[in-house]
Amino acid sequence: MSSSGTPSSESPPPTAIAQEPTAAAAATAAEPTGPPASPATVIAHHKRKDTSKVIVRFRAIGNAPIMKQNVFKITATNKFMAVIQFLRKELNYQHSDPLFLYVNSAFSPAPDEIVNNLYKCFNTDGKLIVNYCTSPAWG
Repeated sequence: MSSSGTPSSESPPPTAIAQEPTAAAAATAAEPTGPPASPATVIAHHKRKDTSKVIVRFRAIGNAPIMKQNVFKITATNKFMAVIQFLRKELNYQHSDPLFLYVNSAFSPAPDEIVNNLYKCFNTDGKLIVNYCTSPAWG
């Protein structure tokens, strides 16, 4: 309304405004409002194994033996140490035999690094490229 008491053309009358629920209000209305999950349920949810896999391609460098099959699927939640142990097993290498692994011919990840994190950051064409050799190749 204007200062003279007559309705202005800029704003509609109060009865014409429809109250539509916002997307956030609709989303919160759809969520259950019961008590939070019990601690046992939460623990069971986190203990479930993640079955997602990461495609890893092994490439030999220098005098390292070449594998007949060089593409494998490895569980994404494994640590890189599992990749090292897997490759040692495939190559029939003992723990005392030297074996150096590099991601994308660039760096050697820490054994406690999660494979999925390496895949998310350094995948090439949907594969994690792991180069291996018997002597240090890159710093």
